[in-house]
Amino acid sequence: MSDKVTATIAGSALEPGTRILVTGSAGRLGRSVVTALAEAGHEVFGVDPAPGTPAAAAAVLPADLTDLGEAFEAMARFRPRAVVHLAAIATPFSRTDAYTYRVNTQLAFNVCEAAAHCGGVERVVVASSPTVIGYGAPHGWAPSYLPLDEDHPVAPWNAYSLSKLAAEHTMRMFAAAHGDRVRYAALRPCFVVAPEEWHGAPTQSGHRIGERLDRPDLGGTSLFNYIDARDAAEFVRCLLDGLPALRNGEVFFAGAADALAREPLAELLPRHLPATAPHCAALDGTAPAFSSAKAEALLGWRPKRSWRTELSTEV
Repeated sequence: MSDKVTATIAGSALEPGTRILVTGSAGRLGRSVVTALAEAGHEVFGVDPAPGTPAAAAAVLPADLTDLGEAFEAMARFRPRAVVHLAAIATPFSRTDAYTYRVNTQLAFNVCEAAAHCGGVERVVVASSPTVIGYGAPHGWAPSYLPLDEDHPVAPWNAYSLSKLAAEHTMRMFAAAHGDRVRYAALRPCFVVAPEEWHGAPTQSGHRIGERLDRPDLGGTSLFNYIDARDAAEFVRCLLDGLPALRNGEVFFAGAADALAREPLAELLPRHLPATAPHCAALDGTAPAFSSAKAEALLGWRPKRSWRTELSTEV
């Protein structure tokens, strides 16, 4: 990254002690985000009705953010300068489609609405998902090119992926409505692996990481994407710092620098997803199917962790 870009980002960084509100603070990604922001010296407040928010949070409110009044109360109580919205029904088909879509879209709207109208909020990051791309569709899916980046066409095929695309449009609507008074961005984190999952705890899909490596059919439908939760949390920190230097409403992929696979994707993907074959030659060695080049170019962020270094040998 150029010295000019580095200086721009550094000059807009949140100073230590900034009050930051994290929704979904007890979740797989939320726990690492709370920890990373607190370690950076910020005053972090969690909002989550479930237990598990790290003790590094200054306070936790078990609010139901699908209620607009509760969303406004959370903003008014904690008076944050920045908001990281992670709360959601976190996996496809874990609830009914109608419930998943209603909850996820209402959460995104309410958090953005409350942030926009409660004085003091300057930066908002909203969690989306790589599933907006459309992989795994039951009637077939083929990429336009590989690796996948933020310019690739989206094609959600279930309520979860549609709700995540709606969250992106929601934050962009608020950016258009309110201008640069509040800076917005969305992240599409790949399959998030919490630290304990490297040591055998079940992942969000119910399988263990070792199983996903040993059985390519488990990870193949999602193109073997993943990211360590701590790397994703560091991405959130970099994004919050860099928001004023970005075009309002940007969207970013964030993934590991390699694929969650024992074989190169150029060989593995055509066997499990034949429609990817025409584009797989672009994936060299251990390269992943999702590109984080935009995050590196605009934010200077690079993932540090790989399954090759993090996975316990006892798993």
